[in-house]
Amino acid sequence: MPEVSVMVEGGKASPAAPLGPALGPLGVNISKVVQEINEKTKNYSGMKVPVKIKIDSKKNFEISVGSPPVSSLILSEAKIKKGTGNQRETKVADLKFEQVIKLAKMKATDLNSSKLKSQVCEVLGSCNSLGITVEGKTAKQMIAEIKQGSFDSQLN
Repeated sequence: MPEVSVMVEGGKASPAAPLGPALGPLGVNISKVVQEINEKTKNYSGMKVPVKIKIDSKKNFEISVGSPPVSSLILSEAKIKKGTGNQRETKVADLKFEQVIKLAKMKATDLNSSKLKSQVCEVLGSCNSLGITVEGKTAKQMIAEIKQGSFDSQLN
């Protein structure tokens, strides 16, 4: 069963690249595939979303939508288009700690750890890369406070 994996903007897939060229040789109805992808990804508007299309021998297709990357969720939560080019000197947004916890829970199955505390630290690392502070502090400062137990009541 052939499978096509692509990243599309939520709700804005089109028959153009990358979908059209990947699906054309497989003989499926591209417009139906695009329509279904857009329906399934409309809640991720403005974010890149991983999509897998499985095609069987009768040209039937099955679409599965993954969760956007952590960085896309962070940018959406911060209500900004992109991160900084220089995270050490330029900060572009500030999130609340509760927002970081919410993002960690959203991505829990995709992160490397099974414990919320470690998952939050992973999201904080992505915040750092994007030049986003949390509660006015850098990711490094927040992670140090988490390790000291300052947020145990929220993370247990």
